[in-house]
Amino acid sequence: MRRFGTQGPVHPSENYVVARAERINDFINRIKEGRYIVIFAPRQTGKTTFFQRALDRLITEELNYFPIPLNFDIYKNLSTSIFYGHLYRQIHRGIEQIFQKRDSAPSDALAQFLANTTLTDHLSLLEFFRQFANFLDREYNEQKAVIVIDEFDGIPQAALSDFLHTLRHIYIAGKPRCPHSVSIVGVKSITQLNYDRSISPFNIQDEFHLPNFTIEEVRELLGQYTDEVGQAFAPEVITSIHKQTAGQPVLVNRLAQILTEEMGIPKTETITMAHWTIAHRQLLRRRNTNIEHLTTNIRKDPRFEKVLMRITAYEDGVPFNLDDEIISELATYGVITEGTDGLCNIANPIYLFRILQAFKPTVNGLEEVYFPENSTIGFRAYLTDTGEIEMRALLDNFRDFIARAGFRILQVPQTPQESVGRHLLLTYLDGFVQTAGGSMYLEVQTGRGRIDLFIIYNQRKYIVETKIWRGELHYQKGKQQLAAYLKLEKAIEGYYVVFDHRNVPEPRTETEEVQGFTIRSYVIPVIQQSPSSLRD
Repeated sequence: MRRFGTQGPVHPSENYVVARAERINDFINRIKEGRYIVIFAPRQTGKTTFFQRALDRLITEELNYFPIPLNFDIYKNLSTSIFYGHLYRQIHRGIEQIFQKRDSAPSDALAQFLANTTLTDHLSLLEFFRQFANFLDREYNEQKAVIVIDEFDGIPQAALSDFLHTLRHIYIAGKPRCPHSVSIVGVKSITQLNYDRSISPFNIQDEFHLPNFTIEEVRELLGQYTDEVGQAFAPEVITSIHKQTAGQPVLVNRLAQILTEEMGIPKTETITMAHWTIAHRQLLRRRNTNIEHLTTNIRKDPRFEKVLMRITAYEDGVPFNLDDEIISELATYGVITEGTDGLCNIANPIYLFRILQAFKPTVNGLEEVYFPENSTIGFRAYLTDTGEIEMRALLDNFRDFIARAGFRILQVPQTPQESVGRHLLLTYLDGFVQTAGGSMYLEVQTGRGRIDLFIIYNQRKYIVETKIWRGELHYQKGKQQLAAYLKLEKAIEGYYVVFDHRNVPEPRTETEEVQGFTIRSYVIPVIQQSPSSLRD
């Protein structure tokens, strides 16, 4: 039986694989047109799987083309001469493997040429391609060489410029040329790799975008499992998987892996939202390679936190400007994407949750004032005998907790002031959820300035929307947005928490009907200065 794959490239014989037939056709058509293509995307987004399947098509179905796969993964620290020596051995081996896969062998003349060739620099590479083209023309029905280079980021810095200039020289010489088409696959763009900041020598590139899975592709992937095993996914589970992951391939496969392999759900049972909630909580709480890459990357530069918190806090957002070094790096790591309005979005709700968790202090120093002084109540006081959460009382207490803490919230370690209210709410509700045995996650589609916290307890959803005060108009608009969201989620009551950072805040607590839904709203002041600062 095949499995959902999360460890490197997936293979149709061993794993469930999204076909991406239209994308592969587009890619192959560009190769046939002789384009020099670049595919740059974050790690674990399916690049290698994609181009390997395209190469398989070229090898078995497109016999007018001679594809040579290369990989620069382990070349980064080599000298230029050693790099070209290893590169040629890889080219030689790749040529022999293509002949083997096509049940043929190189001619004696070609075999002798390959055995006697050495590469020492970019000029010898250029000469090699000229002579190899002659063999393809004379002996192999004018086949066209196609080069696909994976992990291009690994090219030694000293070799980069001349290597790219050589490819450009070949390209602008016109057709016929060898290689006919080149595809460069990596994480960093040519601009990011061009360390001397000069004009890119590879300005002839054709960029190829490889997006995340669509909802239809997620349905296709899970449907393969259902067809083989007979176990169905409830439609709302498929929708939730896509919504929470935004189609990120590894996250989609990891959730499917948990649901089908690790939870022990009988294969005769449909996978339901109750199962999904458990799997989702596990993904949010436990380690996996993709999440570790995320948290490692966002901690690489202390400036990242400020930008990410700005994206999540304010509706006016942050422009998606790849000329900005911080934005460019966060996009390279797959942390942010460009929205349809040209502003930055966090890539998916799972990443958003883990980013907030990563920058949330494990201990904020205020836990002892969660409840009134001398109080004997704890979080369990907000659970009813009928198995529900007293959300109004729970959030009333959070409001009062912020007032009790006062200026001490400014002393929460390593927390930007504009984020402290949300961090404290997340920590407070997380503590409640852990005590109560429920789960909490973010459901919003990574919109800026608005975060919807979902608490699941006894299969009931409680929706808490958070924002930062941006004026009365935005405050009232937020209620309408929440009401629309409650309708979408078929809920009857929602909770709206707005943090007011003004010097003269206006605290509010109000309950009202909006579009037929009950909304409990809080405007909670966030103290701006300590008493000593005010005296100064």
